[in-house]
Amino acid sequence: GEQHFIDDDTLDLPEYMRQMRSFSGVPTSAAPSPERYRDGFLTAEKAFGITLSGNLSGSYASAMVGKNLAEEQGADVHVFDSKSASAGEILVAIKTRALIALGKTKEEIVASVEAFIKRMKTFFVLEDLENLIKNGRMSKIKGRIISALNIRPLLGSDGDGNIALYSIARGEKQSIEKMARTVAESEVQTEGQTAVITHCNNESFAMRLKKLLEERYSFAEVLVVPTKGLSSMYANEKGVILAF
Repeated sequence: GEQHFIDDDTLDLPEYMRQMRSFSGVPTSAAPSPERYRDGFLTAEKAFGITLSGNLSGSYASAMVGKNLAEEQGADVHVFDSKSASAGEILVAIKTRALIALGKTKEEIVASVEAFIKRMKTFFVLEDLENLIKNGRMSKIKGRIISALNIRPLLGSDGDGNIALYSIARGEKQSIEKMARTVAESEVQTEGQTAVITHCNNESFAMRLKKLLEERYSFAEVLVVPTKGLSSMYANEKGVILAF
């Protein structure tokens, strides 16, 4: 029968991955309901929500309905569309928290974070594209060609929250090198900034990438974080995501 998993702190990730590997059908995801977002927003005097790219998921639309429901009960809420996923969402949360800690007004925070989202870069390397293809996040033709050639695609956000193919690599070493090189190619300022790497059961890749970033650039911090449920579903086994 069907198995349902809730992506929260109670999720047994190894069991979730085992079930997904053994499933012959199409794994699907569903955004939290507007009511769940509403209830979350009502736990704070002022709340900020950060969602997966609205072009990849219904999460942003659901969160906006939840925001309206919460505001009907007097809440003060703003929802950010990260136009990214996983590592990108974490990076937006870090930026938002830092501005809150500085005592910035809601208007200042919104303006600053929205500008940050526009210049934020997200790249990822996947070993298994099957779930992206099955769920329509990548065209079947593009995915099948990549899989048939036995190459690792370097994918990323096109700046508007859609997935674009940037480069291809053969083998892990070249994948790590090309991923690290995206920082220089993006011509972003790294001094004092944070980079986030998320991975699905691929800590060795993530740590080697972290080492290259620290050697080549001036990031104040490079965080490595394991993926949780939804990100693990699309990144699949060994997927690695970088945001800066």
